[in-house]
Amino acid sequence: MLHIAVPHAKYTLVRTGDLSIFTFQRYDVKVMFLRNAFLVDTVTESIGRVLRLDSIETGDIWDFIEDGSNRYRDMNRLVAYEKGLKTWSKWVDENIDTNKTMLFFQGVSPDHLNGAKWGQAGAKYCEGQMRPVSGLNYPGGAHPAELVLEKVLRSMSKPIYLLNITTLSQLRKDGHPSVYGHGGHNDMDCSHWCLPGVPDTWNLLLYASLLHNYAL
Repeated sequence: MLHIAVPHAKYTLVRTGDLSIFTFQRYDVKVMFLRNAFLVDTVTESIGRVLRLDSIETGDIWDFIEDGSNRYRDMNRLVAYEKGLKTWSKWVDENIDTNKTMLFFQGVSPDHLNGAKWGQAGAKYCEGQMRPVSGLNYPGGAHPAELVLEKVLRSMSKPIYLLNITTLSQLRKDGHPSVYGHGGHNDMDCSHWCLPGVPDTWNLLLYASLLHNYAL
C-alpha cells in the first residue's frame, strides 16, 4: 500500500519470526509489523500453554491464563483484555520514543452473532445478510471491548493514534464470509472479513492517517 505512492523507490522487507520490517532506505522510513493476536506473552510450560497477562517480553491458543502468581483455566474475557492492554500500554509508555516512532492501534473488529443487535431478532448470525445496517449508529450500541480499549488509551502518557474501525464495521453485517468462510456450509465464519470492502476501508483509513500525521 505504501509502495504504490513511490513505486520506483528501493525497499527492503525482512521477516524474523512473527516480526516484519519494511524499510524505504531513501526516505529513512521503517514500518514494523508484529503478528501477535494476544498482545501479551504466550508460553509453553509443563501444564500446557499459558497466556501471561502481565508479561510482554516474547511476543497460539492457550490452555491457562496467568495473572501475576495466579493461574486460571478461564476468566472474563473483557477483564483479561483490559489486563493485557494495560501491560502493553505500560510497555509502550516505558519503551517507545514518540519523537521517532508513530503509534497506531487498530480498534476492535466486531462479529455479528446476534441479529437482535441490528434489529433483526430472527437472523441466524450473519448468514444471508446482503445489506449493511442503515444509518450512522449501530442499534446494539458501542462494542464493550472498544470501550475498554478507549479507557486504557486515555490513561497512557504516550500519544496513540486510534484507528477506530469498530462502528463502521458493525454496520457491515453483510461483510463476513458467513457460511462460505470454511469451504462452504461447514460452519459460520462471523469473525473474519475475507471479502472486498471492509478491510479495504481499514487500509484506506490507515493510509490517510499516515499522510495526515506525516504532514503535521
